[in-house]
Amino acid sequence: MTTPFRDRVIDDAAAAVRGLTVALGERLGLYRELSGAGPLTAKEFAVRTGLDERYATEWLHAQTSADYLEHDAGQDTFRLPEEHAAVLADEDDPAYVAAFFTALKALYATEDQLVRAYREGGGVEWSDHDDALDTGMGAFFLPGYRANLVRHWLPALDGVADRLRAGGKVADVGCGVGHSTLIMAEAFPDAEFTGFDYSAAAIEHARELARRAGLADRVRFEVAPADAFPGRDYDLVSYFNVLHDLGHPVPAARWAHRALAEDGVWMIVEPNARAVLADNRNPAGRMFMSLSAVMCLPVAAAQQGPHALGNHSGEQALRAIAEEAGFTRWRRAAETAVSAVYQARR
Repeated sequence: MTTPFRDRVIDDAAAAVRGLTVALGERLGLYRELSGAGPLTAKEFAVRTGLDERYATEWLHAQTSADYLEHDAGQDTFRLPEEHAAVLADEDDPAYVAAFFTALKALYATEDQLVRAYREGGGVEWSDHDDALDTGMGAFFLPGYRANLVRHWLPALDGVADRLRAGGKVADVGCGVGHSTLIMAEAFPDAEFTGFDYSAAAIEHARELARRAGLADRVRFEVAPADAFPGRDYDLVSYFNVLHDLGHPVPAARWAHRALAEDGVWMIVEPNARAVLADNRNPAGRMFMSLSAVMCLPVAAAQQGPHALGNHSGEQALRAIAEEAGFTRWRRAAETAVSAVYQARR
């Protein structure tokens, strides 16, 4: 029996499977080959990409069924529309999201651990995931960081951009593979940047990205937890999508308070999801809430601390953590559809 709700669930199931085809398209560079190429037959596409022609045809059919590609039945050609290329092929476009799907293999691989955690409590450590989670999630947030971090977010913080231009000192805590650190370092060549993360694999990847960017001589990446990273008198301590993943966020916030210079700023970038359930009925909200159920909450719960916030606990919960740690000034400094940027000061 077909009902509108059943059709919707089938469509969701199709999207879940299609995510793997998008990951293949991203990893194999297929969308980039289609971008700007005009109409291509399956054979032309296979030659252009070096794929087996039978697999190339099947992938094109899957993308067409999802309306990602346009198909000319008369000529049997396939084309990636320009507006779709911005989302699927152009890594520099703020709309780009294709790289997110490469994280799916890491998330789906922990299903058995999630079943156990849901039944027994506990969680799934970030380190229990495949390294694709670091690279995939990092790549998902990267376009937004490129579009907003230097142009909008840092200028929205009290005096931070001026201090970095003059040669300030920054600790980027929970830096992952280092995208946020490197974007800031490139924009402020006189400032000192150190990225910290407790994942050794992520730090090694960040160091490689720094080498490729020609920034390894002035940007350091070190393995360290959020509540014990070295250094003092930082003008800026930044947390990009980190705070909600901590089972012990108050000690980490106290460490940030301790590490800052007297007039320094703690910048907290979090998913722009809301504590009121109904307020998350939008594309970004639905995505974040699903990620919270399978990634963010389990990561925090695995640390066996007093908090397991999930990624949509809301601004008041985050502010309460900052205030308990000794911060007395808090404000929402900037936001996009995906990210909310908060400033905390002493």
